[in-house]
Amino acid sequence: MEVIQASQMNPKFRDEIADLVKNYDFTQCLACGMCTAGCPYSDIHENQDPRKFLRKIVLGLKEEAWNDPYIWYCTMCERCTIECPMGVNIPSIVRSMRGQMEPRGYLQTIAEEHKASGNQMNVSQEDYEETLAWIEEELQAELDDPDYRIPLNKQGAKYFYGFNARDIKYYPHELQATLKLFYAADLDYTISTVRWDATNIALFTGKTDDFLAISMPLWEEVVRLGCEELIVTECGHAFRSMRWGYRTYWKGKEFKIRHILQLLNDLVKEGRLKLDPNAITEVVTYHDPCNTARKEGVWEEPRELIRSFIKNFVDMNPNGKMNYCCGAGGGGMAMPEYNEYRKAKGKRKVDQVVATGAEIVIVPCHNCIDQFNDLNKWYPEKAKSKNVHMCSLMERALILDKKNK
Repeated sequence: MEVIQASQMNPKFRDEIADLVKNYDFTQCLACGMCTAGCPYSDIHENQDPRKFLRKIVLGLKEEAWNDPYIWYCTMCERCTIECPMGVNIPSIVRSMRGQMEPRGYLQTIAEEHKASGNQMNVSQEDYEETLAWIEEELQAELDDPDYRIPLNKQGAKYFYGFNARDIKYYPHELQATLKLFYAADLDYTISTVRWDATNIALFTGKTDDFLAISMPLWEEVVRLGCEELIVTECGHAFRSMRWGYRTYWKGKEFKIRHILQLLNDLVKEGRLKLDPNAITEVVTYHDPCNTARKEGVWEEPRELIRSFIKNFVDMNPNGKMNYCCGAGGGGMAMPEYNEYRKAKGKRKVDQVVATGAEIVIVPCHNCIDQFNDLNKWYPEKAKSKNVHMCSLMERALILDKKNK
């Protein structure tokens, strides 16, 4: 876009994009460049400039805009949006345009498998129930409680727990740790054998029909079981999918949706979960997933929870609402053709972690933690932290009294 020819400008193109984003007004753009200044990756690799991308749309450069790699390079983290003085949400435009295109990588494959099997990892019903039975047996032995049962399909439970299919297929010990915390708190919850995966890859493809086909059955299951609240696991895009989708599309009986770290923080404050403040001796830092913190406003409660049992906590800079994306957002993990760009973006996150001196990074998101583990492989000379979910670290510090039985 070095030279702009007037003949290339299509004044109707802006209206086409406005229609895709439901008449959202993005033409207020001042071309000031604050979005590009706010994007932590605008100088990492080419075609990562949100200002240039938006100007193509505003100027009506239809062909250039549709062919811009930025559409798939963008991690949709919304850091550009919070820097914009006019509040223009470029990621929402990116998502809407993606919805008109053929998804990259394995994005659509994951969506199709989720619609067919009910979960993004395509876990069969038999494998799902067998894994739950295995976890139940492990907890019976670990808790020395032969009567322990995972409350499945419990009608009228206060909390419905929605989690990530990775916890069944790859990380059952993560789910086991979480259920151990629920046991210690004597939590009134249930897990469904009908619909349980709270993730939704269509959040990144922009395909509305897929999004509703994936998330609607889970919301309906919460209502069918008569639960008051949906608790979403440590997965940023699952939490964002559930909350944003609920606000945007759900028309049925109302119920609350909270992140699991919000619930656990309350349980600690109420004295229902007891944690040993001397159990964790390492220096610890915390990563804010964009979908959890910046987009859904959850960053204070996790830090309150951390400070309740971790002595050596060092925050990243910047953090909270302003923290950097890990580099794998926007479905980046499922688009291997862009791995080099994901790796390049991640270097900035590595530097951010190294600056804290942390030995442990709490990464409350399955997508982010996979990226962090990849960064340890890609940058072994610098990235040496142990990356864990909050529940796993809390399990290390959990105090189980006899009364818990």
